[in-house]
Amino acid sequence: MTATDSATETRPRARARARVDLVRPWPQGMEAMRAFSGAVREASLDPILANLMKQRASQLNGCAYCLDMHAKESRAVGEDQQRLDVLAAWREVDLFTDRERAALALTEAITLVADGHVPDEVIDAAREHFDDREVAELVFAVVVINAWNRIAMTARTPLPPA
Repeated sequence: MTATDSATETRPRARARARVDLVRPWPQGMEAMRAFSGAVREASLDPILANLMKQRASQLNGCAYCLDMHAKESRAVGEDQQRLDVLAAWREVDLFTDRERAALALTEAITLVADGHVPDEVIDAAREHFDDREVAELVFAVVVINAWNRIAMTARTPLPPA
């Protein structure tokens, strides 16, 4: 095998379209998701925090399309690249505030709900840093990104051009 063969074999193949169209057969489903997502977007959550949560849920779910989108969105609102680079290990670094840590722990607990439900201590930690409305907004933000992850992954939504 030559170096050229090796490079050719490891080059990713572009995917022209999604595996399954989930919009045309039932547009009401997408309309409902967009309305849900819009309500969450209009909530009072800080955009940097909201994007960290989206990015973390998308990491846990393995959604390439959403990881790409939310990393770009995060950088566009001023997120530091180093924080994005180490987000998967947020507990191990001092780059995140206590408030962000509470939101990230809640994001993980809801995203991985089958692994042990949402522990009381995670809710209690969120309540230490967020009021009741903000906790509700956090929960719905996590629910909506998890729904988008599942839609994109089921459809195998292709990445947009870089």
